Amino acid sequence: MTGSGEATGSGGWRGWRAATQAALYGASGEGTTATPGVTGAANVAGVTGVTRPTGATGATGATGGTGSGGSAQGFYRRPEGPAGHFRTSVHASPLFAEAVARLLCRVDEALGRPESLDFVDMAAGRGELVAAVLAALPAGVLSRTRAYAVEIADRPEGLAHRIEWLREPPSAVTGLLFANEWLDNVPVEVAEVDSAGVARLVLVRQDGTERLGEPVSGADADWLGRWWPPGGEEGLRAEIGLPRDLAWASAVACVGRGLAVAVDYAHTADARPPYGTLTGFRDGRETAPVPDGSCDITAHVALDACAEAGARTAALTHAPHPLPGSPGHSATGTHSGSRTITGLGTRPGARLLTQRAALRALGLTGTRPPLALASTDPAAYVRALVNAGAAGELTAPGGLGDFGWLVQPVGIPDPLAP
Repeated sequence: MTGSGEATGSGGWRGWRAATQAALYGASGEGTTATPGVTGAANVAGVTGVTRPTGATGATGATGGTGSGGSAQGFYRRPEGPAGHFRTSVHASPLFAEAVARLLCRVDEALGRPESLDFVDMAAGRGELVAAVLAALPAGVLSRTRAYAVEIADRPEGLAHRIEWLREPPSAVTGLLFANEWLDNVPVEVAEVDSAGVARLVLVRQDGTERLGEPVSGADADWLGRWWPPGGEEGLRAEIGLPRDLAWASAVACVGRGLAVAVDYAHTADARPPYGTLTGFRDGRETAPVPDGSCDITAHVALDACAEAGARTAALTHAPHPLPGSPGHSATGTHSGSRTITGLGTRPGARLLTQRAALRALGLTGTRPPLALASTDPAAYVRALVNAGAAGELTAPGGLGDFGWLVQPVGIPDPLAP
């Protein structure tokens, strides 16, 4: 077994990273560039925008399985796309896209209203978010906006011609790069502690049978030691998030000036799940993660590790602007549910918020309309009540509201700062 997760010996044993890549995306047929926007040393596989129905939402060269419901091209290359299997924040309500549109407008202001403003939708699915964001923009901003959908699947029919469909983001983005549930589907290796207290790579067959491989070593071991030491108790697990760090750093590197945002179910070093989060979903229900192409395979994201990787990338070319709580920032207070990730000495780099805090900062509160409105304007009351319910779902504790938002400014102040 190697650190890259290649198959070893006979019987089809592979690391979870290679097995997930084949199951979700099949063979890329294009060398090693299987993930939009992740090239060179940061090349990892897997991109889609999926949220789990409960609200919890790479090697190449092997085809996906053809087990029950499987696909030789991979689970997420199916024509129906992610929306055919899962209800995301994007699909829950147009209020989500409207909030992202307001965020793009704030980025536009921070940039000084440039002649051309970019909006990049990473893991675009079938273009639902980018189309809805364009529809929600004010005319003056819309006329200057260049829209990009980044996805490995083919361009869907009927998508507006003004939306460019790409496998990688533009190399010099001026605006907002938004990755809604991309990183949780970037495949990773899984480690498990054996009876001697040694963390070993978990190998898996196409039917989901597992066994332990060689001890974790090299860069994977370094990542575990820094971000997720699994401890010495037999059976403890960790997902090695290094490919996601590299993927996020690669995405941030595409932003010349503006903001990069990653939205995902996440955890941080103070609350890592002791047995990991690897799981599967099929037809809207949680299931065992079987890498045969019949189900989604996902794991929550160590967003704090991604934040540091992105901050280091941004700091290579830009001096970060002060964020809340840092020297030189005049505002007081922070959004509830947010924290500043520095990781760069005294230079702040990125901020983690809950989706609840981020959407409230963008004006989405879920407040019920006053009952008196029902008497004076019943139609307006019903509309406001529906919107309040939708906003409540998007911000609900224990559900979509617990998503993590990684907010990475590049060359501008934080547009979500209080």
